[in-house]
Amino acid sequence: MMNNSPVKIAVLDDYQQVAFKFADWSAVTAKAEVKVFTDHLTNEKEVIERLLPFNVVCVMRERTPLTRNIISQLPNLKLIVSTGMRNASIDIKAVEEFGVILKHTSYLESGAPEMTWALIMAIARHIPQESSNFKSGGWQTTIGGDFKGKTMGILGMGRVGSKIAAYAKAFDMNIIAWSPNLTAEKATELGAQLVSKEELFKQADFVTIHMVLSDRSKGIVGKEDLALMKPTAYFINTSRGPLVDEAALIEILQQHKIAGAAIDVFNTEPLPTDHPFRNMDNLLATSHIGYVTENTYKLFYTDTVKAVEDWLAS
Repeated sequence: MMNNSPVKIAVLDDYQQVAFKFADWSAVTAKAEVKVFTDHLTNEKEVIERLLPFNVVCVMRERTPLTRNIISQLPNLKLIVSTGMRNASIDIKAVEEFGVILKHTSYLESGAPEMTWALIMAIARHIPQESSNFKSGGWQTTIGGDFKGKTMGILGMGRVGSKIAAYAKAFDMNIIAWSPNLTAEKATELGAQLVSKEELFKQADFVTIHMVLSDRSKGIVGKEDLALMKPTAYFINTSRGPLVDEAALIEILQQHKIAGAAIDVFNTEPLPTDHPFRNMDNLLATSHIGYVTENTYKLFYTDTVKAVEDWLAS
């Protein structure tokens, strides 16, 4: 811990102003000054200026990136606490090089698959449109799609993808899957049939991606993949925006080449107010709320407080 007093702690990107609601910070505030920021800064210079006085920075996973440039210009920084088991937007090598301690919280894995299925249900049955039309005086204005007998195509059969397969099975769907390292045996074990990436995009009525973002997976869904989809098919992404060629997705939606898309993640977050995604009638979009649940936030902030308490006591 710092010998200087008082220790200064920054809690970043608390959009809903709930950091103190979901955890008891009293043991921390008794020993340190805690400042909660509810706005989001995108300019690195502004981030550095804001964080310069702080010894501890608590970040919500992948909201404010902590790059080498930022970390190198924060001489007072001693501890970073990040929610989630990993955070790709923190430069790990820079953290080590500049002698900063990095701690992660636990993670609740149910939020993302539940959100994915909610979006799939909502877009297939036109729930947002029907709700809006109902409030405007309308009645039965769309015809919803079915799930039984349709084909769910899953890119990535890890923890989230396998859960989606289980959901799809409960709805009597056919399940096909692909990922670079998926074997036929593993796919069968998870209730799916292994197919090529090309066949998945051609056959699926719903294509949903569940992969970890890395240099290898960035842009793994490109224009040529989306072009293979049925005109009646839907594309879903609740994983990470950069997994998909955003320009290609915008183009295929603008041209109505597929039935629609449901997405919760974007290349730039928060999404600019003038972004084309904001004005598409065949897009159902939410603001990266897959992990924004009560139990997840309780876990995130409780573990954050515990990590800070342990550091203060060390």
